[in-house]
Amino acid sequence: MILALETSCDDTCAAVVTQAGEIRSNVVSSQAVHGRFGGVVPEWASRHHLENVNAIVDLALREAGATLDDAELIAVTQGPGLVGALLVGVMYGKTLAFSLDRPLIGVNHLEGHLFAPTLEDPEFEPPFIGLLVSGGHTMLLDVPRWGEYRLLGQTLDDAAGEAFDKVANLLGLGYPGGAAIERLAREGQPGRFRFPSPMLQELDREGANRYAFSFSGLKTAVLRTVRDDSSNRSPIDPADVARGFQDAAIQVLVAKTAHAVEASGYGRAMVGGGVACNRALVAQLRERLAGRAQVSVASPRLNTDNAAMIAAAGAWRLDRGERSGLDLEPRDDLPLPGLTFHSPGLV
Repeated sequence: MILALETSCDDTCAAVVTQAGEIRSNVVSSQAVHGRFGGVVPEWASRHHLENVNAIVDLALREAGATLDDAELIAVTQGPGLVGALLVGVMYGKTLAFSLDRPLIGVNHLEGHLFAPTLEDPEFEPPFIGLLVSGGHTMLLDVPRWGEYRLLGQTLDDAAGEAFDKVANLLGLGYPGGAAIERLAREGQPGRFRFPSPMLQELDREGANRYAFSFSGLKTAVLRTVRDDSSNRSPIDPADVARGFQDAAIQVLVAKTAHAVEASGYGRAMVGGGVACNRALVAQLRERLAGRAQVSVASPRLNTDNAAMIAAAGAWRLDRGERSGLDLEPRDDLPLPGLTFHSPGLV
């Protein structure tokens, strides 16, 4: 029985998962307080984690019909993320491991996202091309086997999820904005606004940026459109803007992921992270790869931040004989373990 904690950003999460991957509980407490600021306030996030973590762990244990004594492993997110938020979870996890005399595993948050589909599909395994898209990260990975991750490309500036949140804020949709943009985009007229799909042209060139991403220019293009509307033009439909933005962002995500899958010859791709909840993204990737590769995506509860995915990655690390010491420290820039740069034949 694994007791896992996740506090990398503004969600306080605890889960109880068996070594075989059965989710006994998976509790997430979101901090709505950040909405008024259009983004997460790090100090507030840390304080709310301190206030919530005891109750969330207790609730996870109750829902699982378990007690602390049943926990055979403590898995906790070590990074990356907000260092103050991470510190709460790491210190809590270390205290539990010490007091219960249980092994402790520090888990990389991104590796947790990669393992999330295993909790619903026992047959999910490498090799695959993985697209990790969230508020903090946009990465395209070649995963030939667990623990070996080859970075094909990542964002050079804003993450995809951050761009969704900023555009939602521009359109008055609140924070977080990914789901609101997706809902509004369904009502928008396709092609009314044709925003640029940044770095899409790099796919036609061999080099380090072939699979790189950039969303700052797209965000700026939307900003200019909204400002022009407010000062010079007749009113435009925000749904059309949302549709144009989402189409541009998805186009580049799908194109680069599909290109990498086709170049690798793998029969599987996966999408993970909060933006993986976007149904248009998943549908278009599946359409693009139909007949070539399967697209694996966990359900929304396992794509947004949660502790069950941390348990899954921690269980795999435990099977390898790994343990973390009580000197485990949070790292906001924690690299993905086993990460190398570029995959032969793909760049």
